[in-house]
Amino acid sequence: MTNSTIIVFFVHNSKQHKDLKVIYTTPHQVNSPNMSIYSYHLVKLPFAAALSILFFPIKSKKITGLIHAETMSAMVLGSSIFSWSRIFNREIVVFAQWENENYLNDFLLSNSKGRQLAKGWHIRLAFIRQWGRISGFQIPKLESAAYNENNPVVAVTIARMNYTQIPRFLRWGRPVEKQVRDDSGTTLSLASIRYPNIISTFSIWKTQKAMTDMVHGHSKMPQPKRHINAMKERDRKDFHFEFTTLRFKPLSEHGAWNKKSNYVPDNTEAA
Repeated sequence: MTNSTIIVFFVHNSKQHKDLKVIYTTPHQVNSPNMSIYSYHLVKLPFAAALSILFFPIKSKKITGLIHAETMSAMVLGSSIFSWSRIFNREIVVFAQWENENYLNDFLLSNSKGRQLAKGWHIRLAFIRQWGRISGFQIPKLESAAYNENNPVVAVTIARMNYTQIPRFLRWGRPVEKQVRDDSGTTLSLASIRYPNIISTFSIWKTQKAMTDMVHGHSKMPQPKRHINAMKERDRKDFHFEFTTLRFKPLSEHGAWNKKSNYVPDNTEAA
């Protein structure tokens, strides 16, 4: 049977996993038992397993320590509006938050869905800051301390769309998807969707400066104003009834994705 891809964004511990690349390991970042951290997982699964996790997603009421999760179908950034991947392409994304690392470790070891997800690649993340708002997750109200602009960073966006604004969003959003996908400052980027109205993106940036240059239209890529023009259009008339951009510090990488690992570069400097 054809394999499929599952992507999950979670909170957990760095112990008990193979192919670990630790990026940051200060005690308050990794070892605090009460610290909520995040992660993003990718794993290839058979078609039936991918379909099952989409129709029966991971739920906080059924899993101890899980704060919230969103299960979505992955798609290629900038893909055609009429692409099958914008409907379902057997690649599943789950974005989730846990109370602490130990709960996620237990899930990956003892839960059937967790064991499936543990076979792939994942990155663990610490919260830096948020723009906008989204329900379900318990995002800290206080931002992290100053973060060195030359360090790697991970960005996640989640939007709950107004149904009538989806065609307009696609018109303005696809050019931005292509901009992020093709930016030389990213090492991994993708989008995801859950019907009827959730759209999300994920990207790993070589440096925080590369990401902010793109956001503000200062990158050296062709048509650098695509993102900032889309944001102006959103300010004129919103596409969503909920939207947030989350920025994270990468803590560690585990496993491989598309026969590749070490998506986060080794260029970490002091904050």
